[in-house]
Amino acid sequence: MNKYEELLEKLEKGEIAKLEVPHAEYFMFREAWLKKENRMHFIGEAHLGGNITYHYTGSNSKSLSHD
Repeated sequence: MNKYEELLEKLEKGEIAKLEVPHAEYFMFREAWLKKENRMHFIGEAHLGGNITYHYTGSNSKSLSHD
């Protein structure tokens, strides 16, 4: 299990509001993301430099304000 499997679970449950994925760790994140049946509910926003911020939009997510 890589660290992103646990972080995706926390994001889905609303325990964290967002998940920051550095460019260098994208493929480790992608490996965990592809295992999720509801992966289409994880929405990423790309930033300069290749970093990505993910939010969960599924029905289990809590209403979290965006910074």
